Amino acid sequence: MPTLLHLDSSADLTNSRSRTLSARFAEEWRAAGADHTVRYRDLHRRQLPHLADAALHWPERLRPDDANPPADAVTLQNELIDELTAADALVIGLGLYNYSMPSTLKAWIDHIHVPAVTAPFDVEVQPMAGKPALIITSRGAVYDVGTPTADWDHATPALKIILGEALGMDVDAVTISRTLAGRVPALAAEAERGKQEFDAALERVTELARRYAHKE
Repeated sequence: MPTLLHLDSSADLTNSRSRTLSARFAEEWRAAGADHTVRYRDLHRRQLPHLADAALHWPERLRPDDANPPADAVTLQNELIDELTAADALVIGLGLYNYSMPSTLKAWIDHIHVPAVTAPFDVEVQPMAGKPALIITSRGAVYDVGTPTADWDHATPALKIILGEALGMDVDAVTISRTLAGRVPALAAEAERGKQEFDAALERVTELARRYAHKE
């Protein structure tokens, strides 16, 4: 039974472009067949706590002898890791907040990125290796190549490192910009370009969902 893990992290529950795009992906995944299921986690509505103890950065066998992380925190971390590793594909929707990922998504990353459990350390282990992952990033302003802010998106590159390099997943990214053009006067001239980017992103997300759903 092919399973998609669908994560949203935007704090905008009504007008979020990243939520719209990730929902389209999940819709296309389900349309691939009755056996295609989706496990959904809204990281804004059901916010995870920050990592409760530094020991949780490591598996039990590599923790200091005096480590004693809270039992409920260990249970939560195991739940999140099991949920991830049970998935055949991953889609993450996020808005760019202060040039980085939302803290709600960062809390999820801190729980699931564990050396020697989900990423290599003293053993070569990558349970997510080769599985597809899509990062959908919605950005309010302009980040075109050649502009002063071209390199100010610090969320997408970090997620590519974590999911692609550390976890070994096959990562794609869809980014849209100019999402504030309808509300910020200084960006008003970018509104049509923003709409074009969004329409193109919908097509790309649909294409990727179909490809992921039929991945051998």
